[in-house]
Amino acid sequence: MPKIKTNKSAAKRFKVTGTGKLMRTHSLRNHLMINKGPGRSRRLAQEAQLSGTMKQRITRLLPTGVAH
Repeated sequence: MPKIKTNKSAAKRFKVTGTGKLMRTHSLRNHLMINKGPGRSRRLAQEAQLSGTMKQRITRLLPTGVAH
């Protein structure tokens, strides 16, 4: 049986916590932030937890649970 390869693009985008939760970054924070408020910037800087079906899809891409 061959080894299962980790999807490298998914490994760069998602992080696995010590308890096994999958975390993601928020979108809409890359540019044009000069028109947005500082509260929004702080909120988008925090990581969010993946939910339900997305978690199942991403765990298939990260078989060893390795993420950066």
